[in-house]
Amino acid sequence: MKVLKFGGASVKDAGSVKNVARILKLFPDENLIVVISAMGKTTNSLERLSNAYYYKKGNPRQILDEIKKFHIDIVEGLFPDKTHPIYNEINNTFVELDWAIEGEPAPSFDQQYDQIVSMGEVISTKIISAYLNESGIKNKWEDIRDFIKTDNTYREGKVDWKKTQQLSQALSKTKGLVITQGFIGGTSENYTTTLGREGSDYTAAILAYCTNAESVTIWKDVPGVLNADPKWFDDTHLIEQLSYLDAIELSYYGATVIHPKTIKPLQNKQIPLYVRSFIKPDEKGTVINDKESPLPIPCFIFKVGQVLLSISPKDFSFIVEQNLSDIFKLFADMGIKINTMQSSAISFSVCVDIDEHKVPNLVKKLQEKYRVLYNEGMELVTIRYYNQETIDRVTTGKKILLEVKSRYTVQLVVKNI
Repeated sequence: MKVLKFGGASVKDAGSVKNVARILKLFPDENLIVVISAMGKTTNSLERLSNAYYYKKGNPRQILDEIKKFHIDIVEGLFPDKTHPIYNEINNTFVELDWAIEGEPAPSFDQQYDQIVSMGEVISTKIISAYLNESGIKNKWEDIRDFIKTDNTYREGKVDWKKTQQLSQALSKTKGLVITQGFIGGTSENYTTTLGREGSDYTAAILAYCTNAESVTIWKDVPGVLNADPKWFDDTHLIEQLSYLDAIELSYYGATVIHPKTIKPLQNKQIPLYVRSFIKPDEKGTVINDKESPLPIPCFIFKVGQVLLSISPKDFSFIVEQNLSDIFKLFADMGIKINTMQSSAISFSVCVDIDEHKVPNLVKKLQEKYRVLYNEGMELVTIRYYNQETIDRVTTGKKILLEVKSRYTVQLVVKNI
């Protein structure tokens, strides 16, 4: 068994779906589980729909119509025959979304979010499975919620590994090609959960672990793992081989090429992960495996849309273990991930992703006991295997508000001067 994963960029339009079919033809007569994300930027659009419906911000009906038109345009590009059953199937799926935004909202936004946003993967895989069958690439569509079981932590479902392994045994015995969804799972009460943004990589790793797959391949719009995002750097370099350790470090710090949770299940069973280009599928790309070798060049990771919080006791007493325990508990309870942090005698500084709902609520709770300084519009730069030259390169024209160094990694919270 091999597991392949195609992200949103690789299925963003009819031409991209046809390209996926060409790639799958490179694996004739092999047993494959193919994990597919929502098409293009559909997840972003469904997030807008969730906000419009739950928080009454925007017109949910208009947003839903835009999402439907986007998908119908792709279906028409793949199936010229308007009587093909896929048209009814997709329309019926959108009826489910219609119902979702007409009824009473779920008890929490996160639960509502998962029920709506998860539909992107369902719609995407139904279209692609039908097109592959139409093109002579026989496959079986499976609902991943029947196999990956999680708890009720909406938007960040925690996998029930024992139950997931038991249910996935059926997949490991499947011959031929299986098409399924990334990013989503199901609870024991049959509610849908999501595994965190960009969680389709993690889905592929879960399935590889549970089926003892030979390998996982993630198909991207880049040649493999690069030492920097091409959006930020003109001069980037392909890293042909990465250790599991370096891959975990890079993904944890925000390298978007791999989801942070992806590596651990693969490392546990020594399953290699390949990152290859769907634009140039004949190229080797990057392999991530157990071979320990330092990165040949520094790697740069940029995260924009950051908030820097500086927290200190109102009476200027020392920050002690009890303070930190209270602060960390607040972050955990509100589901806010700390990207970097630094402690001094009387203050504790953290950098987090901006979230227009969660972060203001966090600040409000912190202000009950602490003084809080709040800086928006920050950028977090992480350099793995840094030197002073690389630090100077990324801080030109920037003011450094926070700097955290370890032996191999430096993190800098900066803003434009």
